[in-house]
Amino acid sequence: MSLFSKKLLQWNEHFNTRQMPWKGIKEPYKIWLSEVILQQTRVEQGWNYYEKFIENYPTICDLAKAQDEVVFKLWEGLGYYNRCKNLLFTARYICDKLHGKFPEKYEEVLDLKGVGSYTASAICSFAYNLPYAVVDGNVFRVLSRIYGIEKPIDSIDSKKFFTQIAQENLDKKEPAFYNQAIMDFGATVCKPVNPNCANCVMTGICEAHNRGIVNLLPIKEKMLTRKTRYFTWFILSVKNELFIHKRIQNDIWQNLHEFYLQENEEKFLWNEEKANTFIYNQFSKSPVFISISKEFSQQLTHQKIKTIFIFVELKHKPDSLKSGMWVEKDTLSTLAFPKIINDYFLSPSL
Repeated sequence: MSLFSKKLLQWNEHFNTRQMPWKGIKEPYKIWLSEVILQQTRVEQGWNYYEKFIENYPTICDLAKAQDEVVFKLWEGLGYYNRCKNLLFTARYICDKLHGKFPEKYEEVLDLKGVGSYTASAICSFAYNLPYAVVDGNVFRVLSRIYGIEKPIDSIDSKKFFTQIAQENLDKKEPAFYNQAIMDFGATVCKPVNPNCANCVMTGICEAHNRGIVNLLPIKEKMLTRKTRYFTWFILSVKNELFIHKRIQNDIWQNLHEFYLQENEEKFLWNEEKANTFIYNQFSKSPVFISISKEFSQQLTHQKIKTIFIFVELKHKPDSLKSGMWVEKDTLSTLAFPKIINDYFLSPSL
């Protein structure tokens, strides 16, 4: 078992307090139902829907016998109604053709309509304790950061690569516990926007943290080609020095300098409290002063960039920032930056 897996299971035993109504159950019908609901839905939203479905249809054959319109009404608000169609089709197939018995082999589960490799792995590991690693967004993010993998998680080749790593780390004796642990860890600690690095048990072995690139991982090809992208640049200041680094990824503004970047898939509304929490979680340091700019935008040929700048004054330099350099404020004019950052320089904010 890898050191990461050992630490993960220790974290799961001593610190994981995440609760969900389907967590720990072994009944494949309920696991399948929860996974279908959560395919395009956040846990907070799907929770009530799951409980309503179980209340109305406690067994898979109860669901199979239900009228389409009644089930669709219960599904109302979840969207992606094809999931609901597949749910009914599969319930009726299992009830009518398999005499109500859910398949127990991975290949047979994968053959069910609306079930992909992730859902099949979840059902087989949680219900039957079979050694199949789940690979969802949480798992991609955790593995990308732990191992410092700079491959786009949404490309076909990279998905195979991450699946292989996930399978290698899987605790083959207790796959259900491991799979739930890594998903919970990604949802509560190694979060997308505000990972809690300051209180993370993995900091000693996390490549992203040790190289100061937690904010850059995971990489997504789709994000790089979005028509509108949302940047937040944190201008980290210690005494008269600012932290900058050079953009070396195969992306816009290659080889130009920038500040500490957090890119979100949608607009994120920052305030002083959220910025303070972000900085502490990233660097285990509390800001002395924070100032949030107005929104700046720049239209490129195929993309529009919208950004805000958050000036953060710190007492000491974070130890984890190793991918860039600290420069005197007066030297910024001698370095090459994207136009949108130069527009910020011309504003009275800095």
